[in-house]
Amino acid sequence: MIETEIENRSKVIVRTSIVGIVTNVILSAFKAAVGFVTGSIAVTLDAVNNLSDALSSVITIVGAKLSNKLPNKKHPLGYGRMEYLSAMVVAVIVLYAGGTSAVESVKKIIHPEEANYSTASLVIIASAVVVKLVLGKFVKRQGERVNSGALIASGADALFDAILSLSVLASALIFITTGISLEAYVGIVISIFIIKSGIEMLKDTLDDILGKRNDREKVKQIKKILTSEPSVRGAYDVFLNDYGPNKLIGSVHLELPDTMTVEELDALTRKLQTKVHKETGVTLTGVGVYSYNTGNNEAAKIRNDILHIVKAHEWALQMHGFFVDFEEKTIRFDVVLSFDIMPEEALEILNKDLSAAYPEFSVHIAPDLDI
Repeated sequence: MIETEIENRSKVIVRTSIVGIVTNVILSAFKAAVGFVTGSIAVTLDAVNNLSDALSSVITIVGAKLSNKLPNKKHPLGYGRMEYLSAMVVAVIVLYAGGTSAVESVKKIIHPEEANYSTASLVIIASAVVVKLVLGKFVKRQGERVNSGALIASGADALFDAILSLSVLASALIFITTGISLEAYVGIVISIFIIKSGIEMLKDTLDDILGKRNDREKVKQIKKILTSEPSVRGAYDVFLNDYGPNKLIGSVHLELPDTMTVEELDALTRKLQTKVHKETGVTLTGVGVYSYNTGNNEAAKIRNDILHIVKAHEWALQMHGFFVDFEEKTIRFDVVLSFDIMPEEALEILNKDLSAAYPEFSVHIAPDLDI
């Protein structure tokens, strides 16, 4: 089922990208012709922008194809992240197009040349605005449908292009009616938008490659599935590794009663792993456990006291995995720390507080990241 969804996703990306390539090549050809005939730098730069969009779509197809390569010994988790690398290449191309456009526009400001617009050229520019609006909405919708960052970025870029083409049309009409030439300055505006779009695309792609904060809704959904089992008192430390769009591999800690046997634990974790993958597509490769004290009111009292001590610090966001071993005289638990404090400093403060409150116990605290 999952393989079929991946295959369908790839087909949607390829088909949508082909539509973008054909449309942008046609628009680029017409605009380049108009720019050449009229001598308009703004129209010519708009044509270059369309051509870079077509090239971006080609790279998107290549990235989608490479990301679907089957796992092997060298890359056992597959090639899903190739799609992020292809998106980075697209961002660099967009930045290059924006930089080139800016240079050419500045040259035209220094050495201005008057454009000569015809009715046909105005019709072509106006038509390009409509085509880009339709294309942008279509590509962005398809990207959201299959969770493709490259398609979503391309769709948003096409919508920006429509606005830029509209500004080119406006500058042409102003020149015809007033004789004032603004097209070189419009070229600068176009360049700024292109560069801004490239920077945003590059930033988003780098975030994907470096690793982003977990999707809160996805984590909430996973925790809800896990805690639906009566024996699971809590699910913590959900960590999701992104190996490409729709390919998440994760781990989690479950809080379970100290009376559970290994046989019961094995059956439970296998059941939950299957259920999480079926409902969310996330593969839980690691399921750790915390045990909690059962049938001991003293442990519950100690837990409440320590929770009060820990939560007195603003940087201590959560405490979980609490267990008291009365025979060994040990207390262990995890604390989720904010990024406002270094883990070493936090542990030093907490150990000092708890040593004073429970000198007869050895306290073991594991710091957790706020992910």
